[in-house]
Amino acid sequence: MGSASKLKGAFLAGASLLYQNRDYVNELNVFPVPDGDTGTNMSMTLKSACEAVNATSDDNIEEVCKAIASGSLRGARGNSGVIMSQILRGFTNNMKDAKVIDTKLLLESVQKARDTAYKAVVKPKEGTILTVINALAEKASEMTRSSISDIEKLEQVVAYGDEVLSKTPEMLPILKEAGVVDSGGQGLMYFAHGVLSYIKGEKVDISFDEKTMSKSSNINLKVVEDQDIKFGYCTECIINTAEKFKDNATEEIINYLEGIGDSLVVVGDEQYIKIHVHTNHPGRVFEKGLEYGFLTNLKVDNLKLEHQEKVIKDAEKKAKEFAKEHGEEKKAQVKLKEVGFIAVSNGEGITTFLNELGCDKVITGGQTMNPSTEDFLNAISEVHAKKVFIFPNNSNIIMAAKQAKDIVKDKEVYVIETKNVLQGINCMIYFTEKEKVEDMIEQFKTSIKNVKTIQTTYSIRNTIIDGIDIKENDYISLGDKGLLYTNSDIVKSIFGAYEKIKEDKDTVVSIYFGDSVTEKDANKIKDEFSKKYQNLEVNVYEGDQPVYYYYISIE
Repeated sequence: MGSASKLKGAFLAGASLLYQNRDYVNELNVFPVPDGDTGTNMSMTLKSACEAVNATSDDNIEEVCKAIASGSLRGARGNSGVIMSQILRGFTNNMKDAKVIDTKLLLESVQKARDTAYKAVVKPKEGTILTVINALAEKASEMTRSSISDIEKLEQVVAYGDEVLSKTPEMLPILKEAGVVDSGGQGLMYFAHGVLSYIKGEKVDISFDEKTMSKSSNINLKVVEDQDIKFGYCTECIINTAEKFKDNATEEIINYLEGIGDSLVVVGDEQYIKIHVHTNHPGRVFEKGLEYGFLTNLKVDNLKLEHQEKVIKDAEKKAKEFAKEHGEEKKAQVKLKEVGFIAVSNGEGITTFLNELGCDKVITGGQTMNPSTEDFLNAISEVHAKKVFIFPNNSNIIMAAKQAKDIVKDKEVYVIETKNVLQGINCMIYFTEKEKVEDMIEQFKTSIKNVKTIQTTYSIRNTIIDGIDIKENDYISLGDKGLLYTNSDIVKSIFGAYEKIKEDKDTVVSIYFGDSVTEKDANKIKDEFSKKYQNLEVNVYEGDQPVYYYYISIE
């Protein structure tokens, strides 16, 4: 193939073809979770690498290889995205010392790509992207002994990948039931076809604009709708260290994560470890990572919500296709309701509660995971309402929500400046639709004013805040205006805080317990409230939030 510039061109061509077909790959996504994001995750993984590659010189193969490997890992998203980054890592590691890249080296590198990818996945599953990269590697090995032309060798490798991809439904029952091939494998083959087209000298579109290829998957929607999701959060991060990880760090992390999730991929080197896992406890993943170093590239996606969104999107698409075929396009348009809601939540129980209260879209986020403006824009586009109210539920998130509001032109968007999720919940509980928007906004302001909150967590160091001496590992209880109380006993911390904000008009206390608290412990807090303050009605809910042991609202 030749120089570094050609390696760059081939990589960009493959990445671009996958990016243009990302929506189709999303449609195929039914395994391991039918959340409709495989194409997006894979293409964004490659797009991150493309940015690194474009910054390299045209005459240094090693520099380009390192950019592909590092860029794809740093930007890796989702299960298939992380595996794709390992395919690229194995591929480029095998050729980074080369002066010239020929077909023999390409074929050998495909085999190294397969080996690296399989090592990264804790429990490899056949019928997936791994099966497809294995097929490409097997054919590449066969072609190294063939006497046909170089182009014919590469064409046969890619053709065999397509053939095995078409057989993935026979290897994974859920694919057969849904009537689709594996989405990750399809994404890999789009990349392979783009690379092959470039090598053959065909005209290729190396761009990353928003256009996508129009193609329908004819998926069996019933399979997607019925699939149960055991672990609700796709959780990712990179653990970094300035020194060097101890020899068994990766093994220890894998052993721990296997106990709280599945779809586990753990990769890295001496100074960083990339984690991807599906779990019900994202906070525990991050806490485990912090035992080994500092964290970057933190990401948590709610798989159950993404699954619901995929079901809705697929159904809407099928409805539009049906209407188009029958000349009834106007009937397929989604009718907008008057008012819709978006809220930010950082606990599965709280998310469920918000949904039950009528929240149309809940974005996962909070103190340690602030959603971006793009996250809000995507959410707004998915809420079918003329007027959309956003509850950021955190001071740090308000600005991103307001930026999204300023961008959107086809809907009326209003940001209600809720500082915590309890304020957002109270707004939803007492909402009644009014004729005028101004009246609804005033209603929300009243709801926020009428609720007091306590959020209890722990201190990670000795410090002094607001004149209060805090010791490491003390339980600290925060109110709406800052620190209220601290104590080595969590019960004393909570009730010390309440004593500072209690009022005679208080009637209802709602306790949301976090993912590290048992319901039994939460009920002890409830009983203590009832014992000390007999005029209060006290309720307990499973919030499942990380970091904070308790969220407590008082009205």
